[in-house]
Amino acid sequence: MIRKLFSMLLCAFALLLLMGAGTAPQQPVTVLAEEESAASGDAFETKTWSIGEVSSQAVPAAAAANPIDLAQSTESGLLIDGVHAPAEVELTSYNGVEYVSLAVMAQCLDETASVNWDEGSQSMTVTTGKLKLTAKVGQLYLEANGRYLYLAEKVQKTEGQVTVPLWAVAEAFGAQVGWDSGLEAVAVTSGSGAIQSGDSYYDQNDLFWLSRVIFAESGNQPLEGQMAVGMVVMNRVESDIYPDTVEGVLAQKNQFSTYQSGRLAQRTPNASSVIAAKLVLDGGVVEEVEDALYFDSCANSWASRNKECVAIIGGHKFYA
Repeated sequence: MIRKLFSMLLCAFALLLLMGAGTAPQQPVTVLAEEESAASGDAFETKTWSIGEVSSQAVPAAAAANPIDLAQSTESGLLIDGVHAPAEVELTSYNGVEYVSLAVMAQCLDETASVNWDEGSQSMTVTTGKLKLTAKVGQLYLEANGRYLYLAEKVQKTEGQVTVPLWAVAEAFGAQVGWDSGLEAVAVTSGSGAIQSGDSYYDQNDLFWLSRVIFAESGNQPLEGQMAVGMVVMNRVESDIYPDTVEGVLAQKNQFSTYQSGRLAQRTPNASSVIAAKLVLDGGVVEEVEDALYFDSCANSWASRNKECVAIIGGHKFYA
């Protein structure tokens, strides 16, 4: 834009000379030239913020703008370890979530990554020396080294490419996502190469009790309905007014009768209830019940009379 204005002023100046209109003022041209020089200098300045700095910095040049929107409006786009990612990564936004091609992104993060596609199950498996990651089209999660990462917008398939949220594939590879303010680009930095395994990450006692109460209360519900029940328990764990363990919450008087009777410990949860428990323990959030502390499946419960209903999922109402 500055170059255009500069060229237009030069043309106008020449025209005035030809018409004998006198000498065109020089100051505006000088100011524009100085601005152009400054802009050119900035174009060659780069600064990559550390991950800690990224979290505390406002995105430059567009207050409150989405970094992905900025990245998609520039040639810089996406950096992986300081190098421009290939166009095949296909950084796109889907319902406000930034998606990338799983196969291409995996091989950018680890060139030894083996990628296999199963047409029958519509699933892709990525394998490295440290990581096994599986993504099934339409599924609400990625499985990585036995960890379950919740994807509210699901695994997608677009023009033959399996795409997943950028944050999820980065987390699976132990990488971090930040912002390069100098190049105005999303920056992915490699880390350990693989997420911590589920065997060592999940607290086994929490998993035991959470999967069983999810199964007892909502084992026949959709996955997000099962997660929502698990979230109520975990929201209580995190609240100052409830016990700070899963079993402690379940053991409270007049709250979970199956625990009090001893039957809960004897239940064997189905696979989806275990997955729902792992999704919640891994920080998965069903937004509608983010603050819910109660749920019921009957018409005249204490919560229905005293608390605000924030969501209905499957056969349960949830209250905050």
